[in-house]
Amino acid sequence: MKNVVLNKTLVIAEKPSVAQDIVRALTPLAGKFEKHDEYFENDTYVVSSAVGHLVEIQAPEEFDVKRGKWSFAHLPVIPPHFDLKPVDKTKTRLNAVVRLAKRKDVDKLINACDAGREGELIFRLIEQYAGGAKPLGKPVSRLWLQSMTPQAIRDGFGALRTDKQMQPLADAARCRSEADWLVGINGTRAMTAFNSRDGGFFLTTVGRVQTPTLSVVVEREEQIRSFISRDYWEIHASFAAQAGTYPAKWFDPQHKRDVDDAEKRADRVWTHREAQAIADAVRGQPATVTEESKPTMQASPLLFDLTSLQREANGKFGFSAKTTLSIAQSLYERHKALTYPRTDSRALPEDYVPVVKETFEMLSSSGMKHLAPFAATAIKGGYVKPTKRVFDNAKVSDHFAIIPTLQAPHGLSEAEQKIYDLVVRRFMAVFFPSAEYQVTTRITTVAPTATIKHNFKTEGKVLVKPGWLAIYGKEAADEVLDAKDGDKGQSLVPVQPGEKVRTETVEPKGLKTRPPARYSEATLLGAMEGAGKTVEDDELREAMQEKGLGTPATRSSIIEGLIAEKYMLREGRELIPTAKAFQLMTLLRGLGVEELSKAELTGEWEYKLNQMEHGKLSRATFMAEIAAMTERMVRLAKEYDRDTIPGDYATLHAPCPNCGGIVKENYRRYTCTGKSGNEEGCGFSFGKTPAGRTFEVAEVEQFLRDRRIGPLDGFRSKAGWPFTAEMVIKFDEETKNYKLEFDFGDDKKGEESGEIIDFSAQESLGTCPKCGTGTGNAAGGRVFEHGKNYVCDKSVPTLAQPTPSCDFKTGQIILQQPIERAQMQKLLNTGKTDLLDKFVSMRTRRAFKAMLAWDAEAGKVNFEFAPSKFPPRKTAGKPPARSSVATKKVATKATTTGTSTKRTPAKKAATGGAAPKAAAKTVKPKTPRKTTAATGKLPSAELAAVIGAGPVARTEVIKKLWDYIKANGLQDATNKRAINADANLLAVFGKPQVTMFELAGIAGKHLS
Repeated sequence: MKNVVLNKTLVIAEKPSVAQDIVRALTPLAGKFEKHDEYFENDTYVVSSAVGHLVEIQAPEEFDVKRGKWSFAHLPVIPPHFDLKPVDKTKTRLNAVVRLAKRKDVDKLINACDAGREGELIFRLIEQYAGGAKPLGKPVSRLWLQSMTPQAIRDGFGALRTDKQMQPLADAARCRSEADWLVGINGTRAMTAFNSRDGGFFLTTVGRVQTPTLSVVVEREEQIRSFISRDYWEIHASFAAQAGTYPAKWFDPQHKRDVDDAEKRADRVWTHREAQAIADAVRGQPATVTEESKPTMQASPLLFDLTSLQREANGKFGFSAKTTLSIAQSLYERHKALTYPRTDSRALPEDYVPVVKETFEMLSSSGMKHLAPFAATAIKGGYVKPTKRVFDNAKVSDHFAIIPTLQAPHGLSEAEQKIYDLVVRRFMAVFFPSAEYQVTTRITTVAPTATIKHNFKTEGKVLVKPGWLAIYGKEAADEVLDAKDGDKGQSLVPVQPGEKVRTETVEPKGLKTRPPARYSEATLLGAMEGAGKTVEDDELREAMQEKGLGTPATRSSIIEGLIAEKYMLREGRELIPTAKAFQLMTLLRGLGVEELSKAELTGEWEYKLNQMEHGKLSRATFMAEIAAMTERMVRLAKEYDRDTIPGDYATLHAPCPNCGGIVKENYRRYTCTGKSGNEEGCGFSFGKTPAGRTFEVAEVEQFLRDRRIGPLDGFRSKAGWPFTAEMVIKFDEETKNYKLEFDFGDDKKGEESGEIIDFSAQESLGTCPKCGTGTGNAAGGRVFEHGKNYVCDKSVPTLAQPTPSCDFKTGQIILQQPIERAQMQKLLNTGKTDLLDKFVSMRTRRAFKAMLAWDAEAGKVNFEFAPSKFPPRKTAGKPPARSSVATKKVATKATTTGTSTKRTPAKKAATGGAAPKAAAKTVKPKTPRKTTAATGKLPSAELAAVIGAGPVARTEVIKKLWDYIKANGLQDATNKRAINADANLLAVFGKPQVTMFELAGIAGKHLS
């Protein structure tokens, strides 16, 4: 009996779906598995899975430098080893896998994570974390799968690889992860420290993938900005034949490609005089015709990998890469309708032919009437064949291409249906016959004299057999792919052999050369995928072959990260680099660390990691080189001692506000350079990046012209909180010069000085909810715009009431959310605004949605959140009211508070007097000691979001709450006994702030 107990092997897959596939494949051999919440088990195996990365690396506590201390004194950070920390979102899964790994009856482990470097790392970090201070010490084998058919899985278990065999791959995986950490962390902190030398905190992030990606976008923008458009002409003609007319365009058959000028082409002339001369020479002249017609075939595109799917969805539907990944992930996880989407492969395993045939059977009998007939045609015609173009193990990496599963989906959203249709059409098309065209090239020659000939070209492309294009509805000639402009692929009127045609019309058409297009997400994803092709070194280019910048799974997050850090803007479908992006590229070039912006860095790493995987390079050697690179990068930034960084800087059109001189840009500042532009100037100067936000040149031009700009968002306080503000240029009496200031509104000036405020020219937004006693009551205050706030007219000195008697005030911008006049009117009339979606938390820096509502009990404007889509369990304690909750700091931003009377703003009913305040529920300090332990009780949904799900004792709840409070810095700065609620704790506390003595009582209400 004892031998049976100690003879189980734990199999850890990378994803739950793979764990299920393994269980199905092993059941015939190893017996039936019993399903548990997070694993499967029988007499031989325990099968569980991660959900991607469960653990990530971090510097040991003594080597880590928290933000706020990012100075050169603490750099570089090169720890002798790395600690591990759980990924917050997947802690529950990690704990479950660790418990299984530590079970006494589990004496072996099998790494069944995806067959690649990243899969190796996922398992190794879990194993290390499970072992803790000492290794887990259980033998490890490697299951290497490139196909997920049951037989392939069983074959894989019959050919397990040893831990020793996998060590080189594990070394390469760890090196890539640690090198990215070292370069990213040190690079970001060094560039931030450099840019923050003049004060403030100017976050400047860099990374091995994100910075070269940004460089690609900046280089394209530089090409666009430096592009000088030139005029050119094309000569368009129409020729009359016996059967009708046809169009043609002049070209020079002797033209040769100019390597120095790509704009020079065979069908362009560069002066209007030459174009007009050609047109006049051939107009009305007879012409001879020669033509060549030949059949061509076009095969369908390959199956989708993630990047090609994201590009297609961006081009067709305008979906961002992040959106497409999210939808594809939903189709994979929730609907089970697509295979794993985070793949870089566009082929299928060679043993997948039967699976593909079954998938066509499913599609032919599905409810998709627009696609089912094509599936039936493929089955009837025997289209599915084992071709290397589709089925090739050598082209399958960790995962295979994205294809539909055997499960027909139901209840898809419109966006999900669009992505599913894209994948299904591409999947079917790759097995259909090629499309067949008849391509005709007709040359019409006009000879106005014996020595002069002018040639005109016409190209026709006619679809003969649609083949795979039928799946896309491309059955008409006017829908041919790649049709020439003006042709649309239509049939050309026939010309008889030897027939003379006549030049009927001919006109020169004036055009301009155009700069290259800005990147869209589709084209940027393509550039990231093909970045290796731009690397000049042959060995590095070979190492990056089919790698590119980032992985399919990370490219969308890289793009979103660059947008979030204000390095790029998304305008429509265009991605536009900001001034901050240009400043970073200038900095990297000026410091001599431009390798951070080059794809060659990835190529060099890939080359060395490939050597490591083949045992030709040691882990220690590689990491020593990375450490040296990191130290050099920090040293160059730290020791740079010149005033500015060399770069291509702007000279502004707007004059200096102080002396009218010329204002020029340098790396850090905009500075007056005198009337000539080459002098010391009058001393007027200001930084390019006030409060961490970099000015665009166009913004500075407007600022100098109007002396005011904003409101602008993207500023950050010294504590790192985001804020929105206007800026003004004001004359400073002390320095006798102009300077920049933030303008948060001058509404306190009247209050402090007693200056009378006149609202007579304004229209009131409504009755003050604080001192108004009903419609039409003259004693009630009215709300007006004043400075950057909405205020009661009784809260400031006016002619009618010089001494303020009310303190109602709420901001026109709250947590970066502009509060429009119409929304304030709605709040005053109905008690709340619409749901607004641009608030940004000061603590978490995350965007959130909320309504602003008048909180009569608190006497101020507060947040009201929409009901949760996921209501608490019925067994949970009654959740606290959420009608008017906000953090203390948020409330301060929203309004100035004071004594309140209990009224309903929506009804504006007179109460006849101040209602007594509701008695506050207070808990005496000794109360927690009297409570009994609630061992094994379940937390409510709100509490579970903070401390995790599962039975828990009350004492453990309090400990976990305090851990959370301390980790997020939620103790009030002025009163350590008070706790400020963040977004998660708002739902638990039911109010913006509680005392430490209330915690036990509140926790008890959330346990059942």
